[in-house]
Amino acid sequence: MFDLIIIGAGPGGYEMAERAGHRGQNVLLIEKADLGGVCLNHGCIPTKTLLNSAKHYVHAKEASAFGVTTGEVSIDLKKVMAWKQEVIQTLRAGIAGLMKKSKVTVLKGEAKFIGPGKVEVDGEVHEGKNVVIATGGSPFVPPIPGADQEHVMTSKEILNLEELPKSLVVIGGGVIGIEFASFFSSLGVKVDIIEMLDEIIPFMDRGQAKRFRAALRGKVDFNLGCKVTSIDGNDVKYTDQKGAEQSIHADIVLMSVGRVPNLGNMGFEEARLDFDRKGIKTDDQMRTNLPNVYAIGDVTGKSQLAHSATRMGEVALNTILGKADRFRTNAIPWAVYSMPEIAGCGLTEKQAKEAGFNPESATLPLMMSGRFLAENGKKGPGQVTVVKDANTDVLLGVHMFGGYSSEIIWGVAAMIEAELRIQDIQEIVFPHPTVGEVIRSTMFSF
Repeated sequence: MFDLIIIGAGPGGYEMAERAGHRGQNVLLIEKADLGGVCLNHGCIPTKTLLNSAKHYVHAKEASAFGVTTGEVSIDLKKVMAWKQEVIQTLRAGIAGLMKKSKVTVLKGEAKFIGPGKVEVDGEVHEGKNVVIATGGSPFVPPIPGADQEHVMTSKEILNLEELPKSLVVIGGGVIGIEFASFFSSLGVKVDIIEMLDEIIPFMDRGQAKRFRAALRGKVDFNLGCKVTSIDGNDVKYTDQKGAEQSIHADIVLMSVGRVPNLGNMGFEEARLDFDRKGIKTDDQMRTNLPNVYAIGDVTGKSQLAHSATRMGEVALNTILGKADRFRTNAIPWAVYSMPEIAGCGLTEKQAKEAGFNPESATLPLMMSGRFLAENGKKGPGQVTVVKDANTDVLLGVHMFGGYSSEIIWGVAAMIEAELRIQDIQEIVFPHPTVGEVIRSTMFSF
């Protein structure tokens, strides 16, 4: 009898297992593929290694502006992919070491949830006082005619290319689509994005989204408000904003229209677990409708971010151990690791109005930072927008794009969680010269 059975070893599952083991729980972690889940093996980490290689390439090409002369710059995709795989394997080994150190039992196989306290793997039933479902999500492939062709890929398949295409069409302008568009375009590939909505990344500040598109490294053509109708060979056919039929030729098509929770063939229906197509339903302590059964991460449909899954796992563990905790969604930071980077936390001005606040915003360019100017030059794009409630002076959100954005935004999450007022933040001393101090400077613009 285990204290805890966790189905799925992504960031939510394996970090929860490590923390539970560290706190004396007898834990069984079940994973059908590799430790680390999609994030480590087919998502967050491999895409960041590719983007880092692309950044080195771009920086080498632009080095002369900073007084550094290089020879001819080229990219070796096979070496890029080999480095990606080395990073993945190193981190997998690290997770395995963590599990061993925390005395977590790791079992590889397909899990079937029989009911509260019981999980079957390869015909053997394992029992636990508590069960946590952390089965993640998968790329959604819409029923577009021609989407089953070999050159039409999801984010998983495109990570294993052996040579660069001459042209790429990305269907979907969300986070994943933008990151891959940034990678390929910065290496000279012609990239077209086809997005059904009128702007990319729906939770991004609309004004910043427009400026970001103009600042994106490499050539990317954005076809917004357009709907793909079919993929005829290498021709991607779509209707534009006026309803006219259009077509783009592409060597490779990336299907990047979102992800769906992994819910099928795991016994959820038979066990009477409460879920719908959006995910398993939970309360803010990650409890499902079944006793001592919890769900965390993408499978809940609450927030499709690795760090959200980790936090959900912490909440579920604290609930199991009798510690008061809950999953809060008002201060979850997000980031896109493109060139330039994008990051945000909290509400945009538009979202704040819709939520009933009396919002006020202020914006400054990142070039206000001496460090940013020194390291990115006068053409380095970037800005910070701060949103506050004009009635209370409380910080509601910060949204930014430009280098280092992903490394800065966590501090905003702490400010929003603490419900700090603008005047409170103005009293915090930021180090100088840093890019992050532009956030504080922006607050003096109100």
